[in-house]
Amino acid sequence: MLRFDEETTRLLDIVYQGADITRRRQASFDALRPAAGETIVDIGCGNGLLTLELARAVGSGGKVIGVDPSRDMLGPAKERCRAFDCVEILTGTANSLPIETGTMDKAVSVQVFEYLDDIPGAIAEASRVLKPGGRLVIGDIHLDSLVWFSDEKDRMDRMIASWDQHFTQRDVPAILPSIARDAGFIVEGVAPLTTCDHELKPDGLATMMMQLMARYAVDNSHVPAEEAAAWLAEQKTLAAQGRFFYALTHFVVSARKK
Repeated sequence: MLRFDEETTRLLDIVYQGADITRRRQASFDALRPAAGETIVDIGCGNGLLTLELARAVGSGGKVIGVDPSRDMLGPAKERCRAFDCVEILTGTANSLPIETGTMDKAVSVQVFEYLDDIPGAIAEASRVLKPGGRLVIGDIHLDSLVWFSDEKDRMDRMIASWDQHFTQRDVPAILPSIARDAGFIVEGVAPLTTCDHELKPDGLATMMMQLMARYAVDNSHVPAEEAAAWLAEQKTLAAQGRFFYALTHFVVSARKK
């Protein structure tokens, strides 16, 4: 698993407010369709950016509960949302939500399910806290959609193979609809959102992944530090030469509890 330490959290905070991640967050927000007075749980709320946006949407008559297991994420989330009395930030996991049964109008989760050991259990837990007819929106990446150019294909393959070990499920969008149906949801849509860059943007998803991937590969002894540094240097050189290319597809699954 990737460690969301203080340094990682700072990097995420920068990129998560950039255009690439903002579009992902907006896609889940739009699919969820939050309304005034609703109760919503943000499962794996991270640094609270989506939680804050949901708080604005539900207003003082509603309630948004952000749930996350990481102390390093909970602190920034609480600080970000402190001006909103309708927000509560709690410690918990997708498989064990600290929420009473049948009390939520809607539930949302963005890029969390790829880290879960028990996805059916997490879907069942979301169903537990939702009211009948409640809406569930899950946004996650299909890692098989990754396209990333390099002149050193073998090295790129080693870096990607290392990164593959930081999550538990690479094809979440493909398996989610059937799991949700089995749990008693009506699946209403699966919408793709592709990030495709031919430039290396300072606040872009590729920039974040490069830094996280290099650190993860070295910290876990998957590749030597020199190799990770050479990979980073190559990508920056490709960008300077106008030869950088990166694409990855995020999917938003929308469902309704029967």
